[in-house]
Amino acid sequence: MSEHYAQVSVRILDKEYQVACPASERTDLLDSAEILNSKMREIRDSGRVVGLDRIAVMAALNMANDLLHAKERDKAYQGDYSHRLKLISERVETALGGTQPLDL
Repeated sequence: MSEHYAQVSVRILDKEYQVACPASERTDLLDSAEILNSKMREIRDSGRVVGLDRIAVMAALNMANDLLHAKERDKAYQGDYSHRLKLISERVETALGGTQPLDL
């Protein structure tokens, strides 16, 4: 079964773009466009970067950097959770290891 596609209109820095995406991802596309628009406005309004292409590249670099930091945090959390689960598992094993099977 093929997925239906939707034409979605997004506005970024007062420019309208038509983007095709799977209908099930329409909301995600709109949310992503809003994040991109916000980041690009922030860069443009800082006055340090001029030109749509340069603003777009800076926004992409900033967002990629944010993504890398988020991945690093996820790895740290995953390692922390794995360590904690191992400690809990060892405690449970210790607690259960001290019990004797019941004779029926």
